Amino acid sequence: MRVAVVGATGNTGTAALKALAGAPEVTSVLGIARRMPDTELAPYSGCEWASIDIAAATSAEEAERELEEAFAGADAVIHLAWLIQPNSQRDLLRRVNVDGTERVARAAAAAGVRQLVVASSVGAYSPDPDRDPALERRDESWPVKGVRTSHYSVDKAAQERVLDEFAAAHPEVTVTRLRPALVFQADAASEIQRYFLGGWMPTQLLDSAKPPALPLPRGLRGVQAVHADDLARAYVAAVVQGVGGAFNICADDMLGPQDLADILDHGRYVELPPRLVRAFLFGGHKTGLIAADEGWIDMAMAVPVMDNTRAKAELDWQPHHTAAEALRGLLQGMAEGRGAGSIPLRPRDPEDTRLPASRERVASGAHADAAADPDPTAGSDPDPTPAPTSTPSPTPAPARAIPDRISEDLLGLYLSDHLTGATAGAERIERMAASAIDTPVFARLSEVAEEIRLERAFLQQLIDDLGLRRRGYRQAVAWAGEHLGRLKGNGRLTTRSPLTLVLEAELMRSAVIGKLGVWQTLRELAGELELDPQLFADLAEQALAQADLFGEVHEYARERAFHEDRQTFGSEHTKAGTTMNTNDPDLTTDPEARTGAGAEAGADPTASAPRDPEAGSGSEPGPDTERPDDVAEKPGTSNVSPDHEDELVDEWGEESFPGSDPPAHY
Repeated sequence: MRVAVVGATGNTGTAALKALAGAPEVTSVLGIARRMPDTELAPYSGCEWASIDIAAATSAEEAERELEEAFAGADAVIHLAWLIQPNSQRDLLRRVNVDGTERVARAAAAAGVRQLVVASSVGAYSPDPDRDPALERRDESWPVKGVRTSHYSVDKAAQERVLDEFAAAHPEVTVTRLRPALVFQADAASEIQRYFLGGWMPTQLLDSAKPPALPLPRGLRGVQAVHADDLARAYVAAVVQGVGGAFNICADDMLGPQDLADILDHGRYVELPPRLVRAFLFGGHKTGLIAADEGWIDMAMAVPVMDNTRAKAELDWQPHHTAAEALRGLLQGMAEGRGAGSIPLRPRDPEDTRLPASRERVASGAHADAAADPDPTAGSDPDPTPAPTSTPSPTPAPARAIPDRISEDLLGLYLSDHLTGATAGAERIERMAASAIDTPVFARLSEVAEEIRLERAFLQQLIDDLGLRRRGYRQAVAWAGEHLGRLKGNGRLTTRSPLTLVLEAELMRSAVIGKLGVWQTLRELAGELELDPQLFADLAEQALAQADLFGEVHEYARERAFHEDRQTFGSEHTKAGTTMNTNDPDLTTDPEARTGAGAEAGADPTASAPRDPEAGSGSEPGPDTERPDDVAEKPGTSNVSPDHEDELVDEWGEESFPGSDPPAHY
């Protein structure tokens, strides 16, 4: 069999590649993602790759054409791509998640694919009014209308309707939907932290410091989870057996409040009013302290407890990990900053990038000879840019002696100045890439952002290996200065200014040309410092390639920024003229599987549904019979297209915060 995986670089996608590699029936795999992973590392090295944007910055015609070409010859397509962030761009999420699913499905049918397996979620289910802790577990016939105050849930329910319509129109295609619980694995720890908690949280302290008690919302029935490897085996089973329909995928155990407290804390927990927890999440999200919004707590309080009997019977599937084991692994991964070789799963800290103490000594970092570590998953990579890995450095490298003929003070000051610039540059390019998420330049900017992040870590470690001072206060000032610079609105206070992309492209192009100088200088000094000059020649070439990219970004941005009839951001940019290098597959790409801790897969259109239960905010359900199905709590933002204005309406109600006025963003 040949299998194509759309969204193959995230939490579930990476696990799926591992599982497919171990399936004897699967002879070839095509990974599709918007941003390419390190294809020298397993499991990404074991398949072919295509860079396709399914909806973020492409028209339906362009995306479906590229997908149809990629799906040619495939027996099955596994669709995992899902965009969780940014929460503030509601229309973008809807376009990628719902419209993107429709495009993938149509392209699969046009390519003659026999089976489409789609990632839905427990979040697609309607609220369960049963509050009894010993409540009945629900099978796949439970209604899939979502929780109205969670944009994730609303879009998962809308995705289910897309699949219903597709299955009715294309009976020749077997449609399978997996509805997982929360998906955990250690290698997804840094991704889950970024998407749900926030990068500032000191998760590295999880194994040494814990709060006095775990705060939980009163009435939380429990948490279901599944290990990513177990979920991946379910995808493979569905593909190999060609089984259609919907399947709940979860571990057998459910984590109640005491279980969560035993795992996350000292066994103590305190129950808080759900409205108070929701208000805390709302405030934390609006101030940028917490990545997840309040809709996630609504969904957690409302969704039913799933029954996985059907998956066991029809897919011959069994979970190998308990939910408790999956959660413990995730927490340990967060403490260690674990990750993998893709941009979504990048670890918290880059891998060890020390240079060899002498020409004879093998380096422990990514620039070592590949023969020193034959295991491709250990992070060794002959490329000049270190690849992300979860393997920490075992021991510090001894500082090498600098020859007397080289001024140690001046060299230290010079490298420290460049490290200061690299600190500001790494922060700026990461923000620049994130703000361009709905443009055709996003994928390449994200890849270069990772290169620059790793180069900074490399330079920092080089300073340490040479026994020089970093002058950390300078890097702190650079970091703060870059963040203060973000206050400059470039003519726009509440929306993105197209001028910002122009200015940032100019700034970053100048910065990488400046960085070229340090690699040229170190190449000249390499012999005297007993370093490999080719290493710095390669980094210099990489800097020139980065400068060329920023030139292309500048061309894209300047052609649009100063014309009132053209758009820089959003799906409409393609109507304003040509896109940047549309023939370059690296610049027309697809949102990888960002399932994070979220779940994945769909509904069975043939299942009989009981009377639709009450729906509401999650903590206090209310009737939903007179409300439209497609309603999310994040309506009314300025970037919601007219196509969805009738669906993304104001759903503020007194059941959320009785007696209070709605927050300003409503």
